[in-house]
Amino acid sequence: MHDTELEGLIFDVDGTLADTERSGHRVAYNAAFRELGLDWNWDPEFYGILLAVHGGKERLHHYVDHYAPEIGGVRNVDAFIDDIHALKTEKFVDIVRRQGMPARPGIKRLIKEAYSTGLRLAIATTTSRANVEALLATAIDPDASAWFEEIAAGEDAVHKKPSSEIYDFVRQRMGIPAQRLIALEDSRNGMLSASGSGVRTVITVNEYTAHEDFSEAILVVDQLGEPDRAMRVLSSRIPVNDYSFVDVACLRFLLGRICAPV
Repeated sequence: MHDTELEGLIFDVDGTLADTERSGHRVAYNAAFRELGLDWNWDPEFYGILLAVHGGKERLHHYVDHYAPEIGGVRNVDAFIDDIHALKTEKFVDIVRRQGMPARPGIKRLIKEAYSTGLRLAIATTTSRANVEALLATAIDPDASAWFEEIAAGEDAVHKKPSSEIYDFVRQRMGIPAQRLIALEDSRNGMLSASGSGVRTVITVNEYTAHEDFSEAILVVDQLGEPDRAMRVLSSRIPVNDYSFVDVACLRFLLGRICAPV
């Protein structure tokens, strides 16, 4: 195998596999707050601000520190946040299983194609493993979890994105050199996490991340596209005029051209 031949894909989850944030996680947080008797409410705009902090518990700590500091005077904050987060995870999994959470355009197609062609697949996310497994089963395929040789979730990294820790962990477990991998992400923090581990990134933006700086990414699109729904290229290190959607051939082309000797 050539040193720069594509061997594996690493996927982020929230905002990349599906638009989980606005109608999934945010709703689950608010439901948990109500059940615990808290008068907190995260509306869509405010939640977008909180998304700058990666990791559910980290986001809750940030909120308490900046918007509800009085909590520290009456509660064990760490235990309190653990309780909120555990309940929120239950609420999110219930939402996914009852209502479903459709995959973003092109995601299901790309994952199935990559798996069928022998590319090795992994997940690198800051969300909980229970969230990942529920989402894969409903949005991709009931057996999709088995297609990923590594599912690295929030429980597997002390430092959340943009730290490269979660990508370093996945690469070590997979044993694949960084130059043979491509990450699929939706946020700048995710891109920085991947690039910090030496992995090149394709970005599929969403409503919460479209304004972010993705200058280090090899390709930025509005969505991965389908044969009947072309992607819109927002930026690209290499022209991809021959491709109307991101598939394995497109990713191999990108990696091969970027890594080609000058």
